[in-house]
Amino acid sequence: MHVAYWIVAVLLALFYLYAGAKKVLQDKETLRPMMGWVDTVPMPAVRTIGALEVLGALGLVLPPLTDVAVGLAVAAAVGLGLVQVGGTALHLSRGEARVIGLNVALLALAVVAAWLATSLV
Repeated sequence: MHVAYWIVAVLLALFYLYAGAKKVLQDKETLRPMMGWVDTVPMPAVRTIGALEVLGALGLVLPPLTDVAVGLAVAAAVGLGLVQVGGTALHLSRGEARVIGLNVALLALAVVAAWLATSLV
């Protein structure tokens, strides 16, 4: 179970560190080609989502790695799952049902990570 958790957690953490850092550090014009939804969401909200993604990625890895507050890994995985629920809702509200595949896959991985993280506690 521990090996499976680390595989899922590291994959998710790498993805969310990259995606979150882009949202935090780049301007709207740079993000627009990859994330068309940034035109409909205020930039402070985009930055907040990016910060939550970075914090969630750190929460998946650091608590189990340091063996301090390991339960935070479960909370981080649940939080990242909620980010994907919000992303899916946003895409559906914009009529972009064809692009929610990544959201659904990330949501499924977050659920698996939360379940596997319970074995660490």
